[in-house]
Amino acid sequence: MIQANKYIHNLNLWTTKLGAILLLYLLTINSWACAQQKEWLHFKPQTSKAKAKKIVLVSGDEEYRSEESMPMLAKLLTTHHGFETVVLFAIDPNTKQINPEYQKNIPGLSNLKDADLMIIATRFRELPDDQMKHIDDYLKVGKPVIGLRTATHAFNFAKESKSPYKHYAYNEKSETWKGGFGGIVLGETWVNHHGDHGKEGSRALINGLEAEAKNPILLGVKDIWVPSDVYGIRNKLDGARILVFGQPTLGMNADSPLNWRKAIMPVAWTKDYQIPGGKKGRVFTTTMGSSIDLKSADLRRLIVNATYWALGQSEAIKEDLNVNPVGNFEANMFGFGTYEKGKYPKDYQ
Repeated sequence: MIQANKYIHNLNLWTTKLGAILLLYLLTINSWACAQQKEWLHFKPQTSKAKAKKIVLVSGDEEYRSEESMPMLAKLLTTHHGFETVVLFAIDPNTKQINPEYQKNIPGLSNLKDADLMIIATRFRELPDDQMKHIDDYLKVGKPVIGLRTATHAFNFAKESKSPYKHYAYNEKSETWKGGFGGIVLGETWVNHHGDHGKEGSRALINGLEAEAKNPILLGVKDIWVPSDVYGIRNKLDGARILVFGQPTLGMNADSPLNWRKAIMPVAWTKDYQIPGGKKGRVFTTTMGSSIDLKSADLRRLIVNATYWALGQSEAIKEDLNVNPVGNFEANMFGFGTYEKGKYPKDYQ
């Protein structure tokens, strides 16, 4: 009898241990699954560095690898400058993986409700109404915007679309929304490749008048060359302050000679915006900004400086602000179909 009770006692102990191990295993699997399904990134600064400002970075373009550049910028802004950052991605709703070619889903735009700045680098998105509403609400209250590269043509809607936000499309023709988001908010929509795409890079030419005027966004910015070509500009950019012009280069290297046969074009500027029915806000736009462009330290500096400016903290801009990427930043060359498949947001953590 004693032996039987001892056997039952030991069996109960082993059952308890196995149950605990199984529970731990299930919790681990569940935690892993949740990490796999997390559809955006959220970086919080150390309390001692916190600037009490929240920045939402919106990626989603097929060509210029914003799914790489936006996490890099977010980690830089959080680690070195103390901002809270959230990075959003184009997510395939079936796999929960990043898929910049899926144009109709960017989860997490609700983070704009309490954001202080939106940095956007999307291209030809046709988002559902519940997601577009967050962007529309954000712009109506006049909060600041930074637009990078393809943000000039951030949205596109089919002709038959019934969306109440279809006027955000890059090719909108109405006078009140001409050029859509790019035309009304950033200052220009998609026009053309002024440089020879994939064959000519862009040499940045600092606007001497703005530099002499000590424009804080240009502090410490001296030398920018990027592989992305110069975009065409047709709008006069009335009321804008052009900070940087771009000259196409005859080649895809930093030492490639300038193509003097092509005129310079604005490639970075600031302006005010105001959408119909909304309040006035400030915006910084640069048509540079592909992932590989951001290997340029001075372009990163330009964007970091613009972040402080957009948030009304120009006094914090110094010539030697830290603009180094946090960890390894492996930027891929731009191109269609070249994104790294099978990636989840956590892979850019």
